[in-house]
Amino acid sequence: MGSYHGLWPKPELDFQDEIKSYESVFRSLRDQLSDVEFYVDSLITEVDQIKRLQGKLQEVDGILAIHFNIGVSSILDETLSLNKPTMVFAVPYSGHEWVHWGQLRNTPKGAKLDCILSSDLSQLAAAVRPFRAIHHLREAKVLNLTTRDFSHQAEQIKDKFGTEIKRIELGDVEQAYMDVDSDAAWSEASRWIKQAEQVVEPSQEDILKSARLALAFEDILNREEATVLTVDCYGSMWDTSIRLPAYPCLGFARLNNLGWGGICESDLRSAVTHILFQGLVGRPGFISDPTVDESNGTIVLAHCLGTPKMEGPDNPAAPYKLRSIMERREGVVPQVQMKQGQVVTQAILADMEKIRYFTGQIVDTPVALSDNRGCRTKITVKVDGDITQLWQNWGDGLHRQTVYGNITRELGRFCRFTDTQLINEAGG
Repeated sequence: MGSYHGLWPKPELDFQDEIKSYESVFRSLRDQLSDVEFYVDSLITEVDQIKRLQGKLQEVDGILAIHFNIGVSSILDETLSLNKPTMVFAVPYSGHEWVHWGQLRNTPKGAKLDCILSSDLSQLAAAVRPFRAIHHLREAKVLNLTTRDFSHQAEQIKDKFGTEIKRIELGDVEQAYMDVDSDAAWSEASRWIKQAEQVVEPSQEDILKSARLALAFEDILNREEATVLTVDCYGSMWDTSIRLPAYPCLGFARLNNLGWGGICESDLRSAVTHILFQGLVGRPGFISDPTVDESNGTIVLAHCLGTPKMEGPDNPAAPYKLRSIMERREGVVPQVQMKQGQVVTQAILADMEKIRYFTGQIVDTPVALSDNRGCRTKITVKVDGDITQLWQNWGDGLHRQTVYGNITRELGRFCRFTDTQLINEAGG
C-alpha cells in the first residue's frame, strides 16, 4: 500500500525499490513460506484498485498488506470492507496511520484486522501463520475410529472451521493391518528398537504388531486423503483389552513425527488444536492429563504417548525409551524425554467460542524407571502466572495440548480472525 501523494517518510520514495527489497526478504523466507501462494501480488495506490480486485481477494485465506508511506487509510478501509482476515505490516517510518489502528481494531470495521509494527522483516512469515492455520483447518480431514455418536460435535467443528471428521470402521483398520508387508513392518519395528535408548517392558512381538499398525494408519490416511487419525482406545475400542490388533500409540507417535496427526481417545477438540498448532508453527501437540503442585508453581503434564519430534518433522528427535502403557501394563509407547528449559504453550479448543491456554517453561522431564507414578511421558512446567488461579479457572475437561514455544501472539491472531475468545487460565 502506498500513495503517490505521500510525503513521509520522504517525497521521492521509490515504490519499485521498496518492492524489490521486500521480494528479497520473501526469497530469504522461502522455507517458511514454501506452502504459501500469493494469489494477488499487487502494488495498490488507489481505492479503485481494491474494488477491481474484489473478486480475487474474496477467494484468499487472508490479506497481507505492507505499508509503504503516508496516505493509505482509504485503501486500508476498502480492504477491510471485504471482511477478510488482514495483517498490516509496517516498518518504522512507513507513515503515521498506525496511531489509529489500535482503536480501529476495536470497531466492527476492524474486527478482522491485526498489525505487526516492526523492523524485523522475518516477522513477515509470522504474519502469514494465522492464514495458514485457517487454511489447514478448512482443508483438514480427521478420521475417527469409534462406535460412539460424534455427529453433533463434528457438525459444530465443520461449521466453525470447515474441518471434515469421518468415521472409520474397525474392520477397515484390521484389513489395512493385514495388508501391510511383513518386511516393511519388521523394518519399522527395528527402527524404533534401534533408535530407542532402552526397551523396557514391550516384547519384540509387541513392537512388531504396533509397527505394523503404524504403517496401516499411514495407508488409511493416504487412501482417505486425510491428515489426522484418532481412536476411541479407552472407550468403544476397548473391552477387556484393546480391540485393535495392537495399541495405536506407536502409530500416533509416527504420524506426529511425520507432520500429520495421531490423537488419543477420540479427542476431537485435541485433534483440532493439534491441526491449529501445525498450521501456526509446524509443530505437533502433546496431549496430557495434568496434575498441579502449588508448592512450587508447577503443573505436571503427563500422558503415556510421547512424540519424539516435538520440534517438528525436519528437526532431530528427542531421546525415548519404549515402554508399556502405564494403566494397562501392555502395549508399546515412546516415553519421550523432552527438552528441559523449553518454553511451552498449553491450549485446548474448549468449545467453538473459546480457546483456553497458559504458558510456562519445562523444568523437569521425569524418565527414571523408579518414577512409576502417572503416565510414561511427563514434563514438569513452571507456570507463567498464578498456579492457584490456573487450577481454579480450569474448565472444559482434562486434556490439553502442549506445543514447544510461546505462541500466544499466533494464537491471538488466529482467534481474532475466527471470532474465537482466547482465555489465559493462569492470568500471566
